[in-house]
Amino acid sequence: MLSLTAVMAQTTRDTKMDQFINRLMQQMTVEEKLGQLNLPGAGDITTGQASSSDIAGKIAEGKVGGLFNIKSVAKIRDVQKIAVEKSRLKIPLIFGMDVIHGYQTVFPIPLGLSCSWDMPLIERSARIAAIEASADGINWTFSPMVDISRDARWGRVSEGSGEDPYLGAEIAKAMIKGYQGDDLSKNNTIIACVKHFALYGAAEAGRDYNTTDMSRVRMYNEFFLPYKASIEAGVGTVMTSFNEVDGIPASANKWLMTDVLRNQWGFSGMVVTDYTAINEMVDHGLGDLRAVSALALKAGVDMDMVGEGFLTTLKQSLDEGKVTRQEIDMACRRVLEAKYKLGLFADPYRYCDIKRSKKEIYTPAFRKEARSTAAQSFVLMKNEGNTLPLKKTGTIALIGPLADATENMTGTWSVAADFSKSVSVLNGLKSSVGKQGRILYAKGSNLTEDSVLEERATMFGKTLRRDSRSAEAIRNEALQIASQADVIVAALGESAEMSGESSSRTDIGIPQVQKDLLAELLKTGKPVVLVLFTGRPLALQWESENVPAILNVWFGGSEAGDAIADVLFGAVNPSGKLTMTFPQNVGQVPIFYNHKNTGRPLEEGKWFQKFRSNYLDVSNDPLYPFGYGLSYTQFSYGNIQLSDSLLRSGQPITASVSLTNSGSAEGKEVVQLYIRDMVGSITRPVKELKGFQKISLKPGESREVTFRIDEEMLKFYNSELKFTAEPGEFKLFIGTNSRDVKEAKFRLQ
Repeated sequence: MLSLTAVMAQTTRDTKMDQFINRLMQQMTVEEKLGQLNLPGAGDITTGQASSSDIAGKIAEGKVGGLFNIKSVAKIRDVQKIAVEKSRLKIPLIFGMDVIHGYQTVFPIPLGLSCSWDMPLIERSARIAAIEASADGINWTFSPMVDISRDARWGRVSEGSGEDPYLGAEIAKAMIKGYQGDDLSKNNTIIACVKHFALYGAAEAGRDYNTTDMSRVRMYNEFFLPYKASIEAGVGTVMTSFNEVDGIPASANKWLMTDVLRNQWGFSGMVVTDYTAINEMVDHGLGDLRAVSALALKAGVDMDMVGEGFLTTLKQSLDEGKVTRQEIDMACRRVLEAKYKLGLFADPYRYCDIKRSKKEIYTPAFRKEARSTAAQSFVLMKNEGNTLPLKKTGTIALIGPLADATENMTGTWSVAADFSKSVSVLNGLKSSVGKQGRILYAKGSNLTEDSVLEERATMFGKTLRRDSRSAEAIRNEALQIASQADVIVAALGESAEMSGESSSRTDIGIPQVQKDLLAELLKTGKPVVLVLFTGRPLALQWESENVPAILNVWFGGSEAGDAIADVLFGAVNPSGKLTMTFPQNVGQVPIFYNHKNTGRPLEEGKWFQKFRSNYLDVSNDPLYPFGYGLSYTQFSYGNIQLSDSLLRSGQPITASVSLTNSGSAEGKEVVQLYIRDMVGSITRPVKELKGFQKISLKPGESREVTFRIDEEMLKFYNSELKFTAEPGEFKLFIGTNSRDVKEAKFRLQ
């Protein structure tokens, strides 16, 4: 049965588009229709040689629907020319790329970006990415990634927005609006692709591509929301995930791709697999390439990325009655519709304006925005004795393998970046200090003692130029430099490719050789600031106990070094808040704020109690909770004022707090609203984020912050998967993070 959303989607179709595609498809052979379902990688096509490349023949024969990972107007125009001049029906190609957190102007990694909690800022980052990518010929991005994950071992947490479904949904909507704008046919918008549907972030053991298995109640209540919000926001395409769901890999899972995505949520756009996901179902154990290709088509997949199973096997499956002509036609139609909406039939070269590519990429204005955005993504995790901000006078020792690591500043998934143009911490600090003070630099250590591990963690040109000397020799050189300084800035942590796809870790601490360096720097007795690079929550118990100041800078993008200097020297007051919980150690993982209570909960703030849900060796508490982040000023919260303690259907209430900047600097605070359903027909989380506001206040300034509470906010999927609110008692929390909150109660009648 179709949901109301699905019915509405069907009644708002574009008649003109339908008529055009009907006429086109009447002329197409089965082979040409299958060609539209084929998305190969471009290979290494150089400008002017497209017609002699391996792919050219297939394009001319109508066996290619689009290409990905080819960039530049010149190359794309060359290839498009083959499609629209040499193929029989002159159907244009669509060009996709992993434009994940910026194009050439690179913004912070998505996990870092999410820590800004600033939706207009996030939307603007996607808008700039769309302007740049479209100026270089790209019209399709495989972003946003909205997989919820609570497991910091999984490398791809860097590419998502953290552990919370509500925040993840808000960010997904902002990203899609930024990419797609209000009109996809404009040549500076690109079609977005929400990924990975579904549950990819819950892979067992935090190991990439691994099995996911969970109840449907959990899927609907905790993991589906960002995908569903993306569909409601009008995302043009959806990508399947690598993992299995209910024992069936996502690319063959008809329940996911048709029952949920299309029938329940009303998605009418194109579904594309992830890279070779159809072929990989052979190893999953679902049959040979012909069998799994047929399964994928019947499940509701429209386009086959790289594997060419659709292209090479579906005609035989059609002849054998394993798939229907109607199923092939529907997949082909959706691919053609995406191209139509992008305006490619009206003008196949609309994204090939050489003037735009020269004027609209990596501009000073975009770089300025990237710098500002990066500074607002950083999270101040500790600042004992107001160690920060630093003065620009005197001597600063900058130590660490990430201090002069230009190629690593953009983080993972920055495929269009020119690493040589990025700003390192060393250059950022030197530029900011100028002639007022001195910056001394030493590497201090390699990324890790294990040279093979370092090689794996510095792939794709992101070298750290390994020093062949002994760890002691490298460290002693740094200590000699540090002895001349007034303050030490230690740039430590992960390299860019220690997180990202296929970069799972079982040890999520700072590598030991870097910890040894940090310990020696602390022994100097000088103030030490840890500038932490990471693509995931790390286990930082020792660092948190011993280092006076910790600034988590994630991977800040092209302008990272300047943005780090802006925050270290106080030109920008940090306002980032964590979107993933930081554990005390890896043994607590998965750890997240919106967990269930259990029947034997440990009393908050207590540890240890036998026969309660706790550990023998550490408390249940996180090292840093979800929503946490400090500022160079202080914010104080008044008590919650409710407009009514009884919430009636159709009659919202308001919850207000007075927020005061009680410190001496202007700053921004993310005021967070959480709700707990105290009694339900199924067990409910101890807290759920339901709203947030980012507020800027001058010193001494106060503002009343108000949230509207209505019945819709209290709904959840019950055991029958009905979306409902149940009458009863609720707790409401407002505060600076998920742990430090004010509390009130109300009832839903």
